[in-house]
Amino acid sequence: MQAHKLSGKVDKAGQLIVNEAVNLPPGEVEIIVLQKTAESRSETAQPPRVRPTKIKFLRKWFAKTEPAPADFDADEARWQALKEKHNL
Repeated sequence: MQAHKLSGKVDKAGQLIVNEAVNLPPGEVEIIVLQKTAESRSETAQPPRVRPTKIKFLRKWFAKTEPAPADFDADEARWQALKEKHNL
């Protein structure tokens, strides 16, 4: 299955109106609708993570940190830091 990202609106009658031309051959398609919301990120914030440590400062610091994103590549981050450090 191939994915295409398009934008559009839903009118008062509940009909989906796509703002862009769709260059696809005739046939059935599956549509997934993502609605923009006014919620801010802080309202849906997760509770602070708890990491066991004896150092009080580190407990507070760990509570403020966020987990690494799922697509984070540690080796790539190290390589970027080395390139920056040694002007490669």
